Amino acid sequence: MKDFLTELLPKSYYTTKDPKGKARARKLARELLLVGKDNEDLIKKYLEILIDNGLPKMKNFKPKKVLIVGAGITGLVTGSLLKQAGHDVTIIEANANRIGGRIKTFHKNPFNPTETPPFQDPKQYAEAGAMRLPDFHPLVLALIDKHNLKRQLFYNVSVNPDTGNTSGHTPPVVYEPFDGSGAWKYGTDNPNWKAPEKVNNTWIRTNEIQMRKKDYNDPEHIEKLNKGFEMKGPDLRKTTSDLLNEVLDPVRDRYSDVIDGKRVNKPFEQWIEGWASVIYDFDGFSMYGFLKKFAKKKNKKPLTDNEIEAIGTIENLTSRLALSFMHSFLGRADINPNVTYYEIEGGSWMLPYAFLPELYNNIVMNRRMTHIEYYDPKRNPGYTHRFTSAKPGEKVSVRTLSETKVSDGKYDHEEEIFKADHCLITIPFSSLRHVSVSPAFSYKKRRAIIELHYDAATKVLLEFNQRWWEFKNEAEWKNGLKEVKKAMGKEQYDELKRIWMERDPRRINAKPIISNYVGGGSVTDNPNRFIYVPSHKIPGSNGGVLLASYSWSDDARRWDSMEEHDRYLAAMRGLVDIHGWQAAMFYTGKGKTQSWTQSPYAFGEAAVFTPGQMTSFHLDIPTAEGPVHFAGEHVSLKHAWIEGCLETGTRAALEIHKAL
Repeated sequence: MKDFLTELLPKSYYTTKDPKGKARARKLARELLLVGKDNEDLIKKYLEILIDNGLPKMKNFKPKKVLIVGAGITGLVTGSLLKQAGHDVTIIEANANRIGGRIKTFHKNPFNPTETPPFQDPKQYAEAGAMRLPDFHPLVLALIDKHNLKRQLFYNVSVNPDTGNTSGHTPPVVYEPFDGSGAWKYGTDNPNWKAPEKVNNTWIRTNEIQMRKKDYNDPEHIEKLNKGFEMKGPDLRKTTSDLLNEVLDPVRDRYSDVIDGKRVNKPFEQWIEGWASVIYDFDGFSMYGFLKKFAKKKNKKPLTDNEIEAIGTIENLTSRLALSFMHSFLGRADINPNVTYYEIEGGSWMLPYAFLPELYNNIVMNRRMTHIEYYDPKRNPGYTHRFTSAKPGEKVSVRTLSETKVSDGKYDHEEEIFKADHCLITIPFSSLRHVSVSPAFSYKKRRAIIELHYDAATKVLLEFNQRWWEFKNEAEWKNGLKEVKKAMGKEQYDELKRIWMERDPRRINAKPIISNYVGGGSVTDNPNRFIYVPSHKIPGSNGGVLLASYSWSDDARRWDSMEEHDRYLAAMRGLVDIHGWQAAMFYTGKGKTQSWTQSPYAFGEAAVFTPGQMTSFHLDIPTAEGPVHFAGEHVSLKHAWIEGCLETGTRAALEIHKAL
């Protein structure tokens, strides 16, 4: 082992006189890989609890009164597990009219048929938040199947719809644990099921050079696009993905090997130690710092600034180059053209609402937490509690306010106090920052609440009455435009055409651009940045809602400064820049937009570490503070993913269930 480690790891990791730092890195590696105290695979354990058996039976079981703050997916999953185990559960939610947290779908409200649908076609829906589920997230996929919701493929890359066979049910969820305890499986096989062929017909447009993604594998096309970034030298004909993988592979080599062209984890101890060295050596750096200081290509030369700029733009790193290396490094596995993704037919909102029949009487809406007090004699024996005591059901007290608007535009803030034996906080730390806590949490927990970075993310969604991105030839464009002209009248059509032609000076007399793709996303350096088309047609609907702009960090904040209507016009300009003025003719005039930074309950899209934050306080984020527990995506190391919510929610349920 010593010889292997000496050869594998950088000298700094083993010669440093920092045993505490190395021990912390090993703990973080185990947390990241979900390795339990006895080296058990925690993912399999959580699958058995969440999907198969529920919480374990306890001798001398005594039900606890549990208060859960937040009716997002974390709070709902935890509440369901605890209620089924026999505990008395109350879930409070600040939002007055919606559960689900950052799982949010713009759709027709089935509970209020008089409410105006978000789009002209009431059948249409689109995701404001979570929209894709990777095949290596077994908890969420199995949970969807358990609730009899329909999984369908999400085409992160455009496909040939005439290939594959997706009839019948989707494949079962299968998880292979690292501890050799045997595969876990949920569902039945479908031997005829086959995903459609990926064709990568979507666009890359940078520096006014536009080409299909599939063409950015041909040396001449690669050179043309890379020259737009003023790249030079022998690597001019390498894709940005290849360049990035070249410099990241030595990091991956610490914990995995390439066997028959595939990455395979090293033996158990080497796997953990390899990850520990990655965390120890690189968590203190931003992705930009890593690319500038450590990254070396196969020719042993560093990346040039122009190469870094190209990688940032095309590989979706630009907006987060200043943030933690670890976040973007881990994200390379999460958003990957080789991964299979799923979505829920009908919208992601259906997952949290699947819990509503069970938890309807346990959820109290329109209750924003403003104060939390808890009894913990270990923390401060002499502390005088106003609302809490050592008595059962009174160890935690949460004060809330309602935010119901009254007729004069003001708020009617009605106070209500909830008491419990245990409290689970699932709201983001960015929101918890504005809650008064007595007695104060531990030092590192306070630092995490104060400092944990939450990034911005903004979506702009536009509805179109025809799926023009799927048009295969000029004839389909001609017929589609003819229908639009007939529907709106010649005068209005000509005026709209004039307006958008003026905003598309490159193509005033050009023929329509034939995109001809089903599903997938395009990348551009214009403000839209990333554009995704819906993967599937909605039965009975000819059109579709296009994610015209998906951006993060500083890119998102520039959209956040605009009024909603201005976002729609700006997003349409970006679409015209890529697809031509003809695309704008199918716009219904309806759009929706979501800024998670401007959300009064989310305070940001998700937790994203700045350099050093993972090492500094992540291990302190999940730890309970007396009877107060924590769960959510920010408590996991799968930031922004539903899977992280389910992992930490299941862990918190088990923690509360077993508490004395």
